Amino acid sequence: MSSSRSARLRYLVPAFATAAFAAGAMPAMAHVGGHGDPSTVPVDDTMPTTDPAAEHEEPHFAYEGASGPENWGELADEWATCGEGTEQSPIDLAGAVEAPDIELPDIVFDYRPSAVSILNNGHTIQAVYDEGSSITLGDTAYQLLQFHFHAHSEHTIDGETQPLEVHFVHQAQDDSLAVVGVLIDEGEANPAFDAVLENLPAEESEEPVVVEGATIDAATMLPADQTFFHYDGSLTTPPCSEGVSWQVMTTPITMSAEQIARFTVLYENDARPTQPVGDRELEISG
Repeated sequence: MSSSRSARLRYLVPAFATAAFAAGAMPAMAHVGGHGDPSTVPVDDTMPTTDPAAEHEEPHFAYEGASGPENWGELADEWATCGEGTEQSPIDLAGAVEAPDIELPDIVFDYRPSAVSILNNGHTIQAVYDEGSSITLGDTAYQLLQFHFHAHSEHTIDGETQPLEVHFVHQAQDDSLAVVGVLIDEGEANPAFDAVLENLPAEESEEPVVVEGATIDAATMLPADQTFFHYDGSLTTPPCSEGVSWQVMTTPITMSAEQIARFTVLYENDARPTQPVGDRELEISG
């Protein structure tokens, strides 16, 4: 893995890359909840402090209780967008309007096989992807960094959830993010995910577990029908940064009950509730 890609992967929080959208620069990082580099939040190490311990405070988020989603915006100053943002994710995808092809071109997938590197970051299971795979949206190419799972699905359609959702996280050269979401229903087994699901680390750690000799191919994890919903949203975990381009496939894929259980035995609830759509445009590709 190149040093530049390693640097980018340090900003996965805990499931997404946290680019410094407005500032255009990557600040220093502090660990969150003992989750290591993939669970970090930006801090400003240029600010003076009279309490050295303050530099080591570890804000932690959860999916229920006092640290649950309704309180994320109050757990740390840098997470305020979770409570104050106006373009938050996930959302309910009902009511999408079909967009002309010229306004919403198809996603151009260029996914290649990758070695299998799996991280349990304390909030989800994340597969770190080799360099060389990408999507193109319009004129912008986004490199695939990783994919991870949520139980149940974070996006809903008319209020209905699916057992799982997988998010493929991409980053462009300007650090902007694009995510492809795929809903997962219970049904036939899906061998495309076996190399990941059969090797899930039971304990969280700071470094991925490499499965020697195994490969995965994200291209085989997509539905045959590649119609998709599109909207502008955010990270679905703190710091809930906005400016994320979301593409959620309209057609679910399937996994067997056994495959789904391999994930849910570790994380049975890591889904943020849906957020208000507000005045955003919700489109569906033609």
